[in-house]
Amino acid sequence: MLRHGWNATAYQILNPGFALWFSGAGDAVIGFVRRSGVRVVAGAPVCAPARLRDVVIEFAGSARDAGDRVCYFGAGERLEETIRSSSSGARACGTVALGAQPSWDPRRWPTIIARRASLRAQLHRARNKGVTIARWSAERAHNSPELAALLGEWLETLGLPPLHFLIETDTIALTRDRRIFVADRAGIAVAYLVASPVPARRGWLIEQIVRGRGAPNGTSELLVDAAMRALADEGAEYVTLGLAPLSRQSRHASAAEPAWLRFVLRWVRAHGRRFYDFDGLDRFKSKFAPEHWEEIIAIDDRGPFSMRALWAIAAAFGGGSPVSLLGRTAARAVAQEVRWLARR
Repeated sequence: MLRHGWNATAYQILNPGFALWFSGAGDAVIGFVRRSGVRVVAGAPVCAPARLRDVVIEFAGSARDAGDRVCYFGAGERLEETIRSSSSGARACGTVALGAQPSWDPRRWPTIIARRASLRAQLHRARNKGVTIARWSAERAHNSPELAALLGEWLETLGLPPLHFLIETDTIALTRDRRIFVADRAGIAVAYLVASPVPARRGWLIEQIVRGRGAPNGTSELLVDAAMRALADEGAEYVTLGLAPLSRQSRHASAAEPAWLRFVLRWVRAHGRRFYDFDGLDRFKSKFAPEHWEEIIAIDDRGPFSMRALWAIAAAFGGGSPVSLLGRTAARAVAQEVRWLARR
């Protein structure tokens, strides 16, 4: 991973819960979870670019031998082109737009800040409230009761129960190569940011921003600003805030995308805001004036994109049956309403 991790999600396959498949030559690894007979892959194979096509074909053969399909979740255009040109992708593979992820060259970050008065105002707001940012060592962050308490407070505010796959909430558990920045106010930790390496691009994924109830407005922006500057000082050339699901910045279009799937995704965006604020997350990431928006897709390698693949993706994130996830989400919503009423 540290040699060939190019996809923004590459480091996340080291999180708990992933099965790891290695190529016969031992020079490539793929992280996936198996749900409903589908291997849902995190991002893309981690290997040298010249080996990508052969690794895709070898993994597809391994899946077929086990009676499985393959779905790459969070893939980019490079992998899509490889699958379409490979022998295993001779049939039209099925793709669906998941959204887009913003990226920057952090070396140009000071110029972006100088041009964005609204961002500077947010940074000043947090500083005027006494917020300061410090990088914590892995040893200090690991098992920190302060950060654990912040995570608990943050999870209470979410409409969905804790998810898995590429949205593991306890990123502090594996901190060896990650960077952790903590916002402090009056000697108390009020928020933190976790960045994971994207080594083949000399870059970083800002994987998580966690805010506690004591974090004033502008704290998240101050964390991002501190991380951008620190990572640039380390020689980084690429930073991304990760996928904005169903982002309006996505321009990906596929004739192979089924009509039923387009309807489902539009319905989720229109009616799922009670549990996941798609537009809010899009606006938050857009406010930092991204230099690029990268298209992020899911690929069903046997095409067209199937209901089975969509069900498997939902099961991967839910950690089990999507029906169970819906039940837990409804129960969580009721519990949140009770807590809000009690506070009022």
